[in-house]
Amino acid sequence: MEVGLVNAKIILKNPKKPDLTPIEVDALADTGAVHLCIPEHIKIQLELEEIDKKDVTLADGSEKLVPYVGPIELKFKNRTGFCGALVMGDQALLGAIPMEDMDLVVIPKTREVTVNPMSPNIATSVAKDITMAST
Repeated sequence: MEVGLVNAKIILKNPKKPDLTPIEVDALADTGAVHLCIPEHIKIQLELEEIDKKDVTLADGSEKLVPYVGPIELKFKNRTGFCGALVMGDQALLGAIPMEDMDLVVIPKTREVTVNPMSPNIATSVAKDITMAST
C-alpha cells in the first residue's frame, strides 16, 4: 500500500538561545530517513552552531557532505525532544530518530503523525539496565 506524503507541524527552537523566537514548520515525516533535516534558513534563524559534517547518502544513491548542527529542541503536541540536524534541502524533514525519541507514530490510513496511542500522556522508550545485564 502506498502511504503518500505525511506531514507534521513541529516547533523548533535553539535551547542555547531561549530569547530567540521558536519556529513552527510543516515537516515531512519520513520513517525511511534517520535524522531531522532543516533548510539553511532555519539554521540561520535559530542561530544553530555547526557541530560537525556528515556524509549522507541521498534517495537517488548519490552522496553529499552536509553540515550537522545543534542542539535543537523539538515540540510536537505534548512531546519534547532534542537532537541534531542535517542542513540540507528546502523543507524540514522529520526522520526516525526524533520520531522514536518523542514516541511518535505515522498513521498511514489518515496520513498523519500523532503521539503513540499506546502511551498518549507521556513518551515511552526502551532502555537497558546495564547493572542487570552484567549479573
